[in-house]
Amino acid sequence: EASLLCAYSLEPRYRGTSAESLLRRARLMFIAQYPERFAGILAMAFPGFLDGAGESPFWNSVGRHFFMRDYQEINALAGIRSKSFIAEVMPQFPLYLPLLTPQARAAIGREHPDHEVALAEMLAEGFLRSRHVDIFDAGPVIKAERERLQSFRRAAWHPVRIRPAHALPDAEPAMVANQRLGDFCCVVARYALSPTGQLMLSPEHAERLGVEEGRAVLAAPLALPGMGEGGVEERDPGYDEGEL
Repeated sequence: EASLLCAYSLEPRYRGTSAESLLRRARLMFIAQYPERFAGILAMAFPGFLDGAGESPFWNSVGRHFFMRDYQEINALAGIRSKSFIAEVMPQFPLYLPLLTPQARAAIGREHPDHEVALAEMLAEGFLRSRHVDIFDAGPVIKAERERLQSFRRAAWHPVRIRPAHALPDAEPAMVANQRLGDFCCVVARYALSPTGQLMLSPEHAERLGVEEGRAVLAAPLALPGMGEGGVEERDPGYDEGEL
C-alpha cells in the first residue's frame, strides 16, 4: 500500500520559479508532521514524454486502440475525472514490447521535459524509479519509504525563541513548519539555533507560523544533496524567506 502524491495547484505567476520546488518540500514537511495520515510508502507519477506535435507515442501505440480518442482528449478527461477509467478499459494481460512502435518503446519511463527538474529533485530526496510506469503515457513512477527521505531524516523539532530579525545570526536556510493541521504553514527561515537548541525566529516568521515563544516547530535544511545551491531549482536560484 502506498500514498500517491498528486499534482498540486500553483498560481500562474509562481510557475517556473523556485516556488514550485518549495511547495514540493512543504508538502513533505506536512507528511512528516502527520505520518499517521499516510502510508509508509510514498509514490509519484510523472507526466510522460510527448513528441514535437504534443502527442504521446505510448498512447498512440496502445491506449488509442481501445478508446479511439487522441491523447489531448483523454488528457482533458483524466484531468476532470481520474485515470482509473483508463485502467478499466485497457487489457489486463501483459503488453509485449516488440509489438509496440519504436517511438512508444523509447517513451517508456521517460518523463516530460517540463518535469525533469521536479523528478531530479525527488530523486535527490530519496525517491527511486520503480518498475512501473503510468498506464496513460508511460511516464515514470517513483517510490520511496517515507522515513528514508531526506526531508524526514534531517528534520528536527525545536522550541521557538523569538528575536528581532537584525539580531538573528547568519545561518543556512531551512524549511520551518508549524503544528497546525487545518492551518498548516511552512516558511523559509534561517536555521539559527541558540546554545540550548532553540530555533531563533523573527517576530514576522513567528506570526506567519502562528507560534509563540516556547512552541515547537519542525525544521529541515533547505539544501538537498545533489541539488543546486540552496536546494531550489537551478533555473531560478533566488528565493525570498517567506510563507508557502
